[in-house]
Amino acid sequence: MKKKALAAVLVAAVTMSMAGCGSKQAASTDGGSKTESEAGSDAAAADSGEKKTLRVGMECAYAPYNWTQSDDSNGAVPISGSSDYAYGYDVMMAKHICEELGWDLEIVKMDWDSLPTSVSSGAIDCAIAGQSITAKRLESVDFTDPYYYASIVTLVKKDGPYKDAKGLADLKGATATSQINTVWYDTCLDQIEDVNKLPAYETTGTMLVSLESGACDLICTDQPKTTCFFMYRKPTAMAACVAYPDMEMLDFSSSDDNYQVSDEEINIGISVKKGNQELVDEINSVLEKMTKEDYEQMMNEAISVQPLSE
Repeated sequence: MKKKALAAVLVAAVTMSMAGCGSKQAASTDGGSKTESEAGSDAAAADSGEKKTLRVGMECAYAPYNWTQSDDSNGAVPISGSSDYAYGYDVMMAKHICEELGWDLEIVKMDWDSLPTSVSSGAIDCAIAGQSITAKRLESVDFTDPYYYASIVTLVKKDGPYKDAKGLADLKGATATSQINTVWYDTCLDQIEDVNKLPAYETTGTMLVSLESGACDLICTDQPKTTCFFMYRKPTAMAACVAYPDMEMLDFSSSDDNYQVSDEEINIGISVKKGNQELVDEINSVLEKMTKEDYEQMMNEAISVQPLSE
């Protein structure tokens, strides 16, 4: 009887322990946080030999870096909690990192503004989302080495009044906008003399549709004609010109009359939770093996297959 009682106690204890370890709360796409057991799941997986899963957050609406599509064509990855798939440069990079490190990959779709808090809370392991490595962002998250090097350019309509601009001086008085919480909107637009700065957009897709539809390029009977143009990193502008042939990219990098930005503001990195040096080192071990040509080939492939609606 004593042996049976002892066995029952042991079974109950093991069952309670397993229930506790299994009380994982799925992170929501709006940036919900993990439970304590989820936060320690990576360590448990390592101890048990279980394959680690890297949870990567991104907008899935920022071509050519990332976008949403309805199928797995070209190697797209399922979006967590959705029937849709994600693809683009960021997804390709996330896949490459996981393949090199022997990890599984999970893509979590979330709003741009929620990425830093989701990284900090542990809802996602990292954000691979075309983020510049700015001093402001470094206050709340850590970054890996850059996984892309970009430049700031301007996108206009080919038939617009600023199509022949050779520098910032030629953009004087223009009506301009960009994406919220970006170096383009916060730093670059204010460098244009007499700029008419419109409210920022949530996504690049809405900006492109606005420009393409003429919503920001119109004539009012009692107002002067204005043109809406957007600040982009070069890959985004290149992708936009593929999707919208009537758009033109203006690059002032060879001129003295260019946007003044620091290297940190145009270098694109992967953000991780503050103090998680182990993950930074692991990802950097993959990035340090890649060349500039690797990055460019990957970006060109992303641009070639991006949805035209992005």
